[in-house]
Amino acid sequence: MGTARKTEKTGAGEPAGGLQGQAEHAPKLQAVAPDRASYRTIGPEAEGQRLDNYLIRIAKGVPKSHVYRIVRAGEVRVNKGRVAVDYRLAAGDQVRIPPMRLAERAPTPLAAIPAAAMPPILFEDEHLMAVNKPAGLAAHGGSGIAFGLIERVRAARLHQPFLELVHRLDRETSGILLLAKSRRALLGLHEALREGLVEKRYSVLVQGDWVNDRQHVRLALTKYVNRHGERRVSVDAEGMESHTVFSLIKRYGRFSLLEADLKTGRTHQIRVHLSHLGFPIVGDDKYGDFELNKHIARGTLISKLPRLARMFLHAGAMDFKHPVTSRPLALEAPLAVECREFLKGLSED
Repeated sequence: MGTARKTEKTGAGEPAGGLQGQAEHAPKLQAVAPDRASYRTIGPEAEGQRLDNYLIRIAKGVPKSHVYRIVRAGEVRVNKGRVAVDYRLAAGDQVRIPPMRLAERAPTPLAAIPAAAMPPILFEDEHLMAVNKPAGLAAHGGSGIAFGLIERVRAARLHQPFLELVHRLDRETSGILLLAKSRRALLGLHEALREGLVEKRYSVLVQGDWVNDRQHVRLALTKYVNRHGERRVSVDAEGMESHTVFSLIKRYGRFSLLEADLKTGRTHQIRVHLSHLGFPIVGDDKYGDFELNKHIARGTLISKLPRLARMFLHAGAMDFKHPVTSRPLALEAPLAVECREFLKGLSED
């Protein structure tokens, strides 16, 4: 097992040292073919995965019903024997895959993904990667988005056999995003998140004069679709239990800088909790003060105050145990330049 390392710089691009050696040792995977059986040796990236989920992943476009049929019919063999669809794969397993015709799709060409768009890497070892996601970049492609952060990282690491998002951040939110480089790490971090063993703290600038130095907010949340067909979240006593702890960092006149400590991880939790309390996040285009946001984005709110054309919500710190080594990790992502400049402008006002 390699040694975990932190990068010395958080600038864009690959960190010094890289993982060039992976290219020489990356497994050569035989493609699923429409006219002949193919064979694969299971590596650590798929260890512990159910057979049906593995087949669905590598044979995108093949109906799930067909995958289940060929397994039950014995056309898929593991170590030359028949297995059930819920068989858990082990490293070194030899899997025979019968001929399968994949749906014709036009994936986004890797050449179309910016080569220099790798986000700053905060931490990396052979199981885990933590990056500093910029605001405005979706965590993944879809819904009209050709590619997101995970696609960029995969394009930059063509020989990395396994790369999956551990969790997500809103497109408008910047900061720490975890990616798993092994299934063991992915499952371990998912369990830690479910058990509340991952501490996540956000920097957030709100409109209003926040009163309490520390305040627990427990407001249940529910999802709904508005009349424009857009997904939203609102406070609802019948919704999912949600808990955020807000701490006052500094007051800036009509604004307050807070630290938000997430105790649960509901969609838009911080944004909706603050909006419901009457302290909308600066730049929030879903739950914020739209007129105020417009002036801030144009730079017309206060003379000489820098413009800010994004939401001021940043996932700045994350503490947890490494999912494989159990080593304590304390990750930090620096606040974006535009946010620092905006706070500086408020201080000088």
